Amino acid sequence: MRNNSDWPRYEVFQQDRAKRPFQNVGSVHAPDAEMALLNARNVFVRRPQCHALWVVPADAIFMKTAEELTLDDSWQQAESAGQPEPYAVFTRTSRRRTMTHVEYAGEIEADSPTAAMKLALSQFSDSDPFVWWVCPARLVHKADENDSDTLFGPAQDKKFRMPNEYRTVFTMQKMKRET
Repeated sequence: MRNNSDWPRYEVFQQDRAKRPFQNVGSVHAPDAEMALLNARNVFVRRPQCHALWVVPADAIFMKTAEELTLDDSWQQAESAGQPEPYAVFTRTSRRRTMTHVEYAGEIEADSPTAAMKLALSQFSDSDPFVWWVCPARLVHKADENDSDTLFGPAQDKKFRMPNEYRTVFTMQKMKRET
């Protein structure tokens, strides 16, 4: 049996509500995209704020930072791969540590990841992103809308509680004083 870390890594994108952007919330390891989606649900959908999930194989994402783009342009020399296809574009615009989300910015048509990156730089640079991700849209595995109740329903009826609501520290201190 393979070690769990030997499985491919998938980046997880979550949409909190309809019409909100998909944001990268972390990653999971799984043998395939369907299992990655289920793992993502188990790890990231513990609160009712999830409307939809996407997973993308991490090795399919061509990523660059603004610094990498200015220091080294050798990535632009890559040759075209052939037929144009849709590419998903993700960007990160906030430099705040608490805002780590790479967000879905839109879709473009290109014939290679490098061509997609070049187009993304010209079409999505109005918000001054400092992280860029592109990947073939066909590799974005999306939760089926028909499975919405199955995937997200269990979290809807669970009340989310902050750790301080459990009064664990107070109870432990009380038990310690009594002994």
